[in-house]
Amino acid sequence: MSDARIHLYHCADARSFRALWALEELGLPYELTLMPFPPRARFEGYRDVNPLGTVPACLIDGQLMTESSAIPHVLATRFGPSDLALSPDEPDYPSYMNFLVMGEATLTFPQTIHLRYTRLEPGRCLEAASDYAQWFGARLHNALKLMGPEFACAARFTMADVSLGYAVMLALSIGLEEQVPEAAVAYLDRLSRRPAFQRAKDRQKR
Repeated sequence: MSDARIHLYHCADARSFRALWALEELGLPYELTLMPFPPRARFEGYRDVNPLGTVPACLIDGQLMTESSAIPHVLATRFGPSDLALSPDEPDYPSYMNFLVMGEATLTFPQTIHLRYTRLEPGRCLEAASDYAQWFGARLHNALKLMGPEFACAARFTMADVSLGYAVMLALSIGLEEQVPEAAVAYLDRLSRRPAFQRAKDRQKR
């Protein structure tokens, strides 16, 4: 187990859940600061930690990371070796990296537009909210065609599943159930049974 100093700033079920889940999967020691959402407006001094004002903010020995799909990979490779990350010499490494980024760039981004204009700023740009919901649904359907039968790639659970699994979890929590096919629901159900996922859920409630 690493003695690295890791401090995660987290809002319940926000993108930072990826980092929290990854930490629990790896069994790494860490400090957790729970914040109300959005932290840039409701948590004093947060911009001093993360000038972007976004979550997550993960400090690893004082070095800031803010991208939720990158943090799990860095944790698994820096504090490994761990089979939660693929190495460049593995055949599925390109697929692993593709899915790792896809979870955020392709699947979570359109959801944030929908979330903004349906919950954070309701009544504004409803057409955009609807368009981005359908965009997300189409991308998720196509992503499933690329994935393995049980996990994203490499026939095992990896940090790519943390990235993709969170995107499905978010969709089901913000009213996009109609855009989530049964195969994606079953995928998340498998992932959510993992002890580390359940520990992360429990930890954010404390």
